[in-house]
Amino acid sequence: MDPRTAVMVFYEDVWNRRNKARVPELFHQGFTFRGSLGSERRGYAEFCDYLDAVTGALADYVCTVQTVVVEADRAFAKVLFSGVHRAEFLGFPPTGKPVSWVGAALFTFAGEKISDLWVLGDLDGLREQLAGNARAAGLQT
Repeated sequence: MDPRTAVMVFYEDVWNRRNKARVPELFHQGFTFRGSLGSERRGYAEFCDYLDAVTGALADYVCTVQTVVVEADRAFAKVLFSGVHRAEFLGFPPTGKPVSWVGAALFTFAGEKISDLWVLGDLDGLREQLAGNARAAGLQT
């Protein structure tokens, strides 16, 4: 599959539909992944653990692709991440409030599969939302 399609399938099928069966189809077995939350992982199992942690903490978690740019063996995506804070997340107790943050993802391809994915997320903005929500709910952080 071409890089643009792979990026869209990654966000729509893997993240938004939680379809982990697509991971081996999209990624090389030993791929490297740095998530928008700063965590670094390698391979299918570690990536799926990250996916479970994020979607476990944020109900209705959705990745909305805003822009995709492809050049040769690389693709860049600007993405809006959002969900409802339902479990401890980044050290903050659950608030039941929606949160969102933007991220920039750089995909590197080897052939038709992703070999590396590096995502930088606006963690400062996310932590500000979580802290504000916790204060509004009267929760300790």
